[in-house]
Amino acid sequence: MQYDVVVVGAGPVGATAARYAALNGASVLLIEEHASVGSPVGCTGLLSTRAISECDVEPTNDFVLNSVRGAHVYSPNENCLPIDGGKIKAYVVSRKIFDRKLVKMAVDAGVDVSIKTRAVGLDRSKRLQKLSVLQDGVSKTITSNVIIGADGVRSNIAQMSGLGQVQKVLSGIQIEAPYSSNDTGFVELFMGSQAPGFFGWTVPVNDKVSRIGLAVPLGSESHAVQYLNDLLNSNQGVSARYGGGALDIVYGGIPLGPLEKTVADGVLIVGDAAGQVKPTSGGGIYTGAACAKIAGEVAAAAATEEDASENRLNEYEKRWRAKLGRELNIGMKIHEFMGGLSDAELDELLGSMNTPAILDMITEYGDMDHPSILIKKLLSPTNSRQMMNVFWAFAKAVL
Repeated sequence: MQYDVVVVGAGPVGATAARYAALNGASVLLIEEHASVGSPVGCTGLLSTRAISECDVEPTNDFVLNSVRGAHVYSPNENCLPIDGGKIKAYVVSRKIFDRKLVKMAVDAGVDVSIKTRAVGLDRSKRLQKLSVLQDGVSKTITSNVIIGADGVRSNIAQMSGLGQVQKVLSGIQIEAPYSSNDTGFVELFMGSQAPGFFGWTVPVNDKVSRIGLAVPLGSESHAVQYLNDLLNSNQGVSARYGGGALDIVYGGIPLGPLEKTVADGVLIVGDAAGQVKPTSGGGIYTGAACAKIAGEVAAAAATEEDASENRLNEYEKRWRAKLGRELNIGMKIHEFMGGLSDAELDELLGSMNTPAILDMITEYGDMDHPSILIKKLLSPTNSRQMMNVFWAFAKAVL
């Protein structure tokens, strides 16, 4: 088994990287350790309009379950900050169908796919890589010019390449459950000690069912399961509309903070494996797909040149950081700042934002994929005077 490029991990990011490598002339193998693509699911399934577009697909009824235009953000004292984007900002999707659609696109571009295939060893050089795999329990060796690691938050490829792990991992849990949504066009977000260090959410699938979850840093005093139980039973607004039980449950890790390096001889790391995830929301499809396209292009070119050295592959590092590095860095600072606020400070912050002028600004400039655009507007001198105590500290931390 010999290919120009082997991609490990058949999620949206891996499928996109494989497709772009094939479109740029490489022979490509996409491997997936699980028995089927898109399972198990480890995501809320809320994708921004830009994320879907970045994957080169149109939102269609075969995978879109609902559309969302805004959020109701609840402070710890359960006051609501209503944020209306004024138009569709995101889609609630079936990740199983979405993931399989992207893999089919890769196959149509000429990519070979191997499921139940787990990477267990890697022998690297500056020209040819030998990937040891267990394919349906049978040991095999695959030879390739370039390996692309798109194998998630606990990436074996990153570890085997000496590139380490992401800076921080959140522990996430989500159920799909009976829930009476007030407005299916809005997600709900819960801040502060309800989900310390991140936030909780409800994402409406329809008016009777929502995905309800949260994430907290690994090592938190209480487990994510306990925080979710508290949100479901102790938050008055949630408990009054929660119908009990769960139709489905998902556990997963959310990586925050990119790897220090995402390239080594013969290897590129992309997506969750590289920490290319928005620290403000935990979303990784838009950022991962944008980086995957670059990875596929660079890997194909390097294979054609028979030069898989770190120096050659460093083109990927430079290009993706130029495109998204600053946004991820600002997002990490926002994440750390918000996570450090007390409940009282969050109550003050969200309360101070609940004015017509600020809400209009959020509607005009709010972008879930590029939060720095709105932050710059909010930190103008006029707005800072309206929210003096919090936003001067915010400006110092972020800029």
